Amino acid sequence: MANPASRRVIYAALAGNTLIAVTKFGAAIFTGSSAMLSEAVHSVVDTGNQMLLLYGVKRAAKPADSLHPFGYGMELYFWTFVVAILIFAGGSAVSLYEGFHKLTDPVPVADSTVNYVVLGIAFMFEAFAWGVAFNEFRRLKGKRSLIDEVRRSKDPTVFTVLFEDSAAILGLLVAFLGILAADMTGNPAFDAYASIGIGVILAGTAVLLAYESKGLLIGEGAHPEVVRGIERILAADTRIMHANEILTLHFGPADVLLNLSIDFISEIDADSLEAAISELEARIRQDYPQITRVFIEAQSRRGHQRALGAMEPGEG
Repeated sequence: MANPASRRVIYAALAGNTLIAVTKFGAAIFTGSSAMLSEAVHSVVDTGNQMLLLYGVKRAAKPADSLHPFGYGMELYFWTFVVAILIFAGGSAVSLYEGFHKLTDPVPVADSTVNYVVLGIAFMFEAFAWGVAFNEFRRLKGKRSLIDEVRRSKDPTVFTVLFEDSAAILGLLVAFLGILAADMTGNPAFDAYASIGIGVILAGTAVLLAYESKGLLIGEGAHPEVVRGIERILAADTRIMHANEILTLHFGPADVLLNLSIDFISEIDADSLEAAISELEARIRQDYPQITRVFIEAQSRRGHQRALGAMEPGEG
């Protein structure tokens, strides 16, 4: 499940977007700005997205049961994917439609001062929410680059909110420039162009989030650094001749399944084998707390290869 800091990031974004959506809709109705209406829809979509993420966090925390023996952790990945779809379907589509509609039927923007004030207030709220998300993301990534951490991260809540807030800030800048250009030139087409630009930004954000969450949803293994660490633990154990197979799978950000096929030395007896397996499991859990389930199979290297060879094409 997501950590408490992730919840804090979502709550900060939810509070900010709720307030922003109300002020943007008021400004859009008062001024007739297409870009402001697109921004208002953008904020409503973001608010709904944060609610879905909180629901996903809650569902992911449910304990395992007979129907879901490995728990509900992957629900978080499912709802993150739904968020990506909603950004595209809800935010991007409406913004693009509004922009193209205003190009064919342009309406002058009335009293742009209201828009500027609302955009300024919205920018402050978004900057605060973005700062909360970025600080948490920076704490998690350490010395790694932002792109590396996004690819590495198995907790989609933080980078989803960070992407959303980044898109929101870019959208505010585009809206400001579009309204300013329309105000200075008297050409309402610039307002429509800004709406289309916001739609493009949202579409790009949706595609990026969908791509990142897809891998988690269909099943991703642990990071290569974790796998290499497990290999070092196995290599240092003199009771092990060969590690046949190391399989990992994320069921949640901090919920990893590990399955090992190990060829132990032939001299080991049953009691010693049981002790070796218990010690290995304890050592692995100690070094990598995110590994919550460990299954160790004692199997000769030759027997493992025969089992793999006996599998029908497409089964392995």
